[in-house]
Amino acid sequence: MSEMTRKQFLGTIVKGAAGIVGVAAVTSAAACGSGGGGTDAAPLGNCVQNGTSVSIAANHGHVLMVDKADVVAGVAKTYDIMGTADHTHSVTISAGNMTSLKANTSITVQSTTSGSHMHSITVICA
Repeated sequence: MSEMTRKQFLGTIVKGAAGIVGVAAVTSAAACGSGGGGTDAAPLGNCVQNGTSVSIAANHGHVLMVDKADVVAGVAKTYDIMGTADHTHSVTISAGNMTSLKANTSITVQSTTSGSHMHSITVICA
């Protein structure tokens, strides 16, 4: 019986979480080797070659796409994550965060507050 690699495991979780809204995907990704401080200690994939996958905690229609061109550019960028929600939030990924993604290390950032709530957002390399 062959064992599943960490990348395969996380890919399964992210794909499974695509249809599920909420904290489960963030909890699973964070529980797998998170070094604290908003970044994961171990590489997960290759952001420059494959782009990223995003999990939004307590999601209710928000969407964030961080494409590989943004990672390669390496500069801070603010995204609007409205998606199909009836309100919007902004998310800023700093130049330092982009450097972490370029090094294939996941990041966790917070959205702005809107409607008396905010969202924790985890970006991992695909």
